[in-house]
Amino acid sequence: MRKFLLYLVQGTFVGLIIAFVYLLLFQPQVFEHKTITLTQETRPTIAEFEQRNGPIGGPVSYAKAVSMAAPAVVNIHTTKIIRERRNPMLDDPFFRRFFGGGFSTPPRQRAENSLGSGVIVSAEGYVLTNNHVIEGADEIVVALADGRISKATVVGADPDTDLAALKIHIDDLPVITVGQSDTLAVGDVVLAIGNPFGVGQTVTMGIVSATGRSGLNITTFENFIQTDAAINPGNSGGALINAFGQLVGVNTAIFSRSGGSQGIGFAIPTSVATEILEDLIAKGHAIRGWLGIEVQDITPRLAESFRLGRPNGVLVAGVLKNSPAHLAGIHAGDIIVGIDGLNFANSREMMNQIAKTPPGETLTIELIRNRQAIQLEAVIGQRPQRS
Repeated sequence: MRKFLLYLVQGTFVGLIIAFVYLLLFQPQVFEHKTITLTQETRPTIAEFEQRNGPIGGPVSYAKAVSMAAPAVVNIHTTKIIRERRNPMLDDPFFRRFFGGGFSTPPRQRAENSLGSGVIVSAEGYVLTNNHVIEGADEIVVALADGRISKATVVGADPDTDLAALKIHIDDLPVITVGQSDTLAVGDVVLAIGNPFGVGQTVTMGIVSATGRSGLNITTFENFIQTDAAINPGNSGGALINAFGQLVGVNTAIFSRSGGSQGIGFAIPTSVATEILEDLIAKGHAIRGWLGIEVQDITPRLAESFRLGRPNGVLVAGVLKNSPAHLAGIHAGDIIVGIDGLNFANSREMMNQIAKTPPGETLTIELIRNRQAIQLEAVIGQRPQRS
């Protein structure tokens, strides 16, 4: 057995030697050292890259867009005088007589300062910003990007959309170009310009994350552009521009658990802001249509209780006495399914449409009452101003 194994090992060894000699003599390439040559080159310029590969499909830099828009974006400094309330007993005649009237000192005051941003939208000195930036301010100072400063007066404000118009008096003002926000699409590049945390003018970049955002309970009438461009405290009222340097929105709010930017910011589109601005300049407040009804969405449960085939329309929960709706014959419990042939996905869409209707215009209201289709005509009134 041992001899057999010895012969087997010897035979194997001899075979390996013969194979090695054969490969060395007749197949030498097997033992050649192989190397890999990498194609390397220096980084090409943009022009060289495009000449070789064609257009890159988008700008590498947005410096031109920023240079066009940034001069018209301003910092807004506000001062509010806070009068500290003193104990009402100090004003009581009996208390003052008992202690000899030694408490006649006036209440103490302190100044509260805040920062925000705005956009110069006309050569006449009109500045568009958020209402919450200037609300309650006793003094407003606007600082331009070129260092010039001017006191500002409030032309008008609209808390329902959180917009306000200011007026400054400076010559040769830079004015931003207003773009069409209605053409924005999800994925479009946008840039936010403002004064976050008071550090100075800052530009951040992102994309349009969504359009037509509502139901956020930020303002009464909501139609926001959502973006992931960083918006922080102090950016409010600043510009949201497109890649061409055109104003497409007014930065307004962020969704945040920490107080800082988390990639969910909201801007009022210029399609809304420009209409409000015209009203603020002409009237000092926004002009809106009004029916005088309280509404709620039709849920599947409500649809079932009203024996509707599917959730459709808006339920009238209340009607204000002597309002346009009351005068038109609309009742609580009616289900509005259309206005002038238009249908609505929810109550907010319907109320926004009514608000856009000029006061005095007649609308055809299509509704369901006791499972019967009814049409009524209502003359739209003017929405009362907030007191």
